[in-house]
Amino acid sequence: MLKDIFGKRKRYASIPSEQGKLDVPEGLMQKCKGCNKIFYRKEMKKTLNVCTNCGYHHPLTAWERIDSLFDKDTFIEWDENITSANPLNFPDYEGKLEKDRKKTGLNEGVVTGKGWIDGHAAAFAVMDSSFRMGSMGSAMGEKIARAIEKARKESLPFIIFTASGGARMQEGVLSLMQMAKTSIAIKRFSDAGGFMISVMTHPTTGGVSASFASIGDYNFAEPGALIGFAGRRIIEQTIREKLPNDFQTAEFQLKHGQLDKVIPRDEMKKTLSTLLKFHEKGGEEKK
Repeated sequence: MLKDIFGKRKRYASIPSEQGKLDVPEGLMQKCKGCNKIFYRKEMKKTLNVCTNCGYHHPLTAWERIDSLFDKDTFIEWDENITSANPLNFPDYEGKLEKDRKKTGLNEGVVTGKGWIDGHAAAFAVMDSSFRMGSMGSAMGEKIARAIEKARKESLPFIIFTASGGARMQEGVLSLMQMAKTSIAIKRFSDAGGFMISVMTHPTTGGVSASFASIGDYNFAEPGALIGFAGRRIIEQTIREKLPNDFQTAEFQLKHGQLDKVIPRDEMKKTLSTLLKFHEKGGEEKK
C-alpha cells in the first residue's frame, strides 16, 4: 500500500506480466467483454468505450453519452429532482435507491433535458443502466412523459436513448402503468407533428422495449445491443424450440424489420445531426 500526494491510501492490484507480476493502480485497466483484450481505461474513453480490436460497445453513463452528443455548454437539464417513492413499502427499497444515487450521482435512472447537436435544438431522455439496471419506475416514467410534453409545447424534436432491464418490480403495477403513460405522451406529441428518434442500447428489454423504445419515427440501435421483451430461456421453454444464436440482438431485429438501422457509436452524432437538419422546420438555433 502506498500513499499518493494527497496523503490517501491507494489500492494496487497485481496482474501477470512477462517479468512476473506488475503492480498497477486499481481501475487503470479495462478488459473488453467481447474479445477479452486488456486496454488502458483512458484509451477506451477516447473511443467512447468501443473496443478498437473487436468493436464491442461497452456501456456509457447518461452523462458520458450526453457529453459525446451535445454541443458544449448547450445542455439544460429538466426535472432533475424527481425521485422514486416506495408506494408498496417494499423492504429496503429506499436503501437501494440511496445506494444507487451515491454510486451514480443520479437521482433516477434517466436524465432528461434540452440541448443542441451541431446547432440543432432537441429535447431528449438518456437512460442509465447503472441505476437500478435502468428499470422503469414511476419517477422514470414521469420524467420521460414530462420531457415529451415539453418537447411538444416547445415544438422540439425528441430523442431517447434506452437502456433497461424492464419494469421495476418494487413498484408493481405502478411501474407497468408507465408503459401507457409514456406511450400516450408520444401519441399526443406525434399528433401535434412532433418528430421522435429512439436509439436502443444494450440492454433494452421488458416493458421499455414494448412501449416508448419501439415507437419512434426512427428506431435505431447500437451494434450488438440486446433488444427484446421476455428472456431467451423463457421463450425457448414456451415454444419448445431452440432459438438462433443471434436472437434478440440489434442485428437480428434489423434483419427482421424491427429497426431502421444499426449505428456504431462513432457515427451517432453525425446521423442525429443529419436527421435533425432534414426535419427542421425553421426551429430554434443555437445562441
